[in-house]
Amino acid sequence: MRVISGTVGIVHAMLPPPSRGAQVKPTRPVLPREFVAVRKRRRIMDAMAELTAEQGYEATKIADIVRCAGVARKTLYDNFDGKEEVFLGAFDSAVTDVAARIEESCVGVGDEWVDRIAAGLRAFLTYIADNPAVARMCLIEAVSATPAASARYDDAMGRFVDLLRVNAPADTGLPDTIEETLVGGVAWILNQKIRRGEAEQALDLMPELLDFILSPYQGVAKLNS
Repeated sequence: MRVISGTVGIVHAMLPPPSRGAQVKPTRPVLPREFVAVRKRRRIMDAMAELTAEQGYEATKIADIVRCAGVARKTLYDNFDGKEEVFLGAFDSAVTDVAARIEESCVGVGDEWVDRIAAGLRAFLTYIADNPAVARMCLIEAVSATPAASARYDDAMGRFVDLLRVNAPADTGLPDTIEETLVGGVAWILNQKIRRGEAEQALDLMPELLDFILSPYQGVAKLNS
């Protein structure tokens, strides 16, 4: 063994060094552990959205989620207690994301309330069109998936009611529940469109939904003019 080892060393020593022009295969960068963990968590939640859109919450199993996400079962349980927590995490993430987009869009259009509502609605419909699986999870599956998911849905509706209320004209004399009625109506219309498999065409509803939201406030403005 010593003779063989020594011979190999001599052979390597006799080989010419690599030329300066030779291409050296780049070393793959080592990603931070926290970054990898966040990416895996995101893949698990994305898999939940995709699977619930395809087959519903009840039919979706842990084995389906880990296979779709391309992670180990242990990785899922390192991040979530189980299927319901994956669903709730995905739902909360989506609501936070779309609410932030709506708020940002409203800030960027100035002080006119009509423009703010139009910008917020467009941001919401764009999110639906760009994320059809997430939209189905949030607007259809969440309503009946589990009691906790249903409660999260109600909380999210309240959050969007508040977003409309803060951007709509004040002191209109309209019922205090007008924003709840309008947000609920928009959600119902989108629910039907998503059930028909038309989430990607959500922006087609922009004219009629905007008119639906604006008409109560504009009607009051005309009466007061």
